[in-house]
Amino acid sequence: MNTPQLHEKTFLTLLVIVTIAFGWILLPFYGAVFWGSVLAILFAPFYRKLLLKMHQRRNLAALATLFLVLVIVILPLTFITISIVKEAVLIYDAIRSGQINFGLYFQQTVAALPRWAVGLLERFGLNDLAAIQQTLSDGAVQGSQIIAKQALNITQNAFGFLVGFGIMLYLLYFLLRDGSALSARIRHAIPLTPAHKRLLFTKFTTVIRATVKGNIAVAAAQGALGGLIFWILGIEGSLLWGVLMAFLSLLPAIGAALIWGPVAIYFLATGMLWKGFILIAFCVIVIGLVDNIMRPILVGKDTQMPDYVVLISTLGGMSLFGLNGFVIGPVIAAMFMSVWDLFTTGQEAAAPERPE
Repeated sequence: MNTPQLHEKTFLTLLVIVTIAFGWILLPFYGAVFWGSVLAILFAPFYRKLLLKMHQRRNLAALATLFLVLVIVILPLTFITISIVKEAVLIYDAIRSGQINFGLYFQQTVAALPRWAVGLLERFGLNDLAAIQQTLSDGAVQGSQIIAKQALNITQNAFGFLVGFGIMLYLLYFLLRDGSALSARIRHAIPLTPAHKRLLFTKFTTVIRATVKGNIAVAAAQGALGGLIFWILGIEGSLLWGVLMAFLSLLPAIGAALIWGPVAIYFLATGMLWKGFILIAFCVIVIGLVDNIMRPILVGKDTQMPDYVVLISTLGGMSLFGLNGFVIGPVIAAMFMSVWDLFTTGQEAAAPERPE
């Protein structure tokens, strides 16, 4: 091996080592870095418009954009989180005191079912009511404990949360101000053709914007509508259930139904027919239309991914990365499809033509 090749391999090895080491350093704050980058991509168009109006004063435009993020994103999320924590504590106390008993609700539902439905439960091995009732009660207690514990952790780890929050805002400011130059340097460093780099970067930013804006808009609409109908029907903890529906609506097609479906079944089985029919009609027609109309327009149209790919990548991303995965999963899926599309296109272009 000649000296230039040895130097090149040594340098590449050093490059990989220091890159991994830098990623390791950032790992404790990966959530802050991730969301700072996502918000920078989302609000970059607004920053560019402000930059023109403010005569290219980058610092002032970045500060104004940062203030907008605080007003329309951070403050509303803070108020909602505080309200959820308060309601979660009340629900937890109600479950511990027995005022809310999911096992009893299940027992009442089964007791009101017709004989054929009970036989169907027995056929699937769901006839041990005592065990199922205990499982539901334990699950409800454990779930409420998790929520209460998370609320306590937020309080106890307030310093760590504030540090991460500060890092996110600090990083967001500089990504808005210097994002174009940083993006150009990254593009220059990646060893791909200009056409491939342009396509992949465009796909990356498009998927992030469509996923975050689309999924959050759908989740907010479904959660607000679900919480509203729960409040109208007098269901306790309507804000908490609405937020859970919003969170689960990140899963296309099946999300919010995991919350309102069992409630509707309970209403119908226990004789509260008008509540059950109103809940089903509202959720299927109104909340269902939100999912079927808004999601394809805001998410599927821009990402150009089938619904089943969005669903699987969202589930997989959230199982690996938690809440951050609802963005990371679809982005990885979109990049996977784009890279393979580039590969197959290149293979077809390079293949010799066959004689007819």
